[in-house]
Amino acid sequence: MIKTSSGSLLRGGCAALALVAGLASPMAFAHRHVHYIGETVIVEPPPPRVEAMGDPPHHGYIFVNGYWKWVDGHHVWVPGHWTAPRRGYYWQPHIWVHEGHGWRLREGYWARR
Repeated sequence: MIKTSSGSLLRGGCAALALVAGLASPMAFAHRHVHYIGETVIVEPPPPRVEAMGDPPHHGYIFVNGYWKWVDGHHVWVPGHWTAPRRGYYWQPHIWVHEGHGWRLREGYWARR
């Protein structure tokens, strides 16, 4: 507790500061962008394909790798593509996560550096 010269307590300000400090911590954003696409499936995805990237359409572009997507009961390859980078971010690729007796596709996303 902090007392001012008039003797009043600054409880509200301290509570607000603690709240902001908690929200700004790295752990508060650790799982912010985790989104799953589709259902849990019992069929393990095939290994990723090796793709010919070719040349980027513009200097500085990055290649976003393709991934397997579950469509109508089987895995379908979604090809990779070139994209403009986002300043201050890096690309987290799509990834299949093993959970219990199945697999779930975690959507790719731009994460802050």
